[in-house]
Amino acid sequence: MTTFSEESQPTSASENPIGETLSETESLQPDEVSESLPGDSLSAEQQAQEELQISQDKYMRLAAEFENYKRRAQRDQSDSIRYANESLLKNLLSTIDNLERAIQSGKDAGTTGPLLEGVELTHKHILETVGKLGVRQVSSTGGVFDPNIHQAVAQVESDIAEPNTVVEEFQKGYFLHDRILRPAMVTVAKEKTEQTEPTSAEDAGKEGGIQA
Repeated sequence: MTTFSEESQPTSASENPIGETLSETESLQPDEVSESLPGDSLSAEQQAQEELQISQDKYMRLAAEFENYKRRAQRDQSDSIRYANESLLKNLLSTIDNLERAIQSGKDAGTTGPLLEGVELTHKHILETVGKLGVRQVSSTGGVFDPNIHQAVAQVESDIAEPNTVVEEFQKGYFLHDRILRPAMVTVAKEKTEQTEPTSAEDAGKEGGIQA
């Protein structure tokens, strides 16, 4: 009959290492094990939301910057086409000035006939041509002096015109569309200074600082 020795008998649960491990695990509180998991998940979700918001902000700024750049590029391209003939038209102004001087000289000399009519017709045709390209004259005489479109070459005292009013035009000014092509050279009125003349030698001596 087979007998078991004390050494071959199984150890008790208290002496079993596995039992000790299980008992230690069982001794842990469930709340302590699961407490950190929801917090970590929420923190990760908030971080993901913040990163998403930052990415969206960067995208919106980049899209706005690109839209502004596209508008500037389109405006620059439009302006380059709109004012492409600016240099040529500016050079033509001297030709228009010479034709106007020739017409005025002919009229002052009492010249008549087909020659003067031909010059007037040429002048009219050039004005019509440049007008189709956006050139128009600056309004000067009788208007208020504007340093943006007028170039004052002299000031004169006037009893009739208001101060800072253009009273004479030496050279016409021109616009190209809404840009000044050449300012007008004008004379501007200023307020007349009143000078009082001494009525007697005694008054003259007082004004000159001479006292008896």
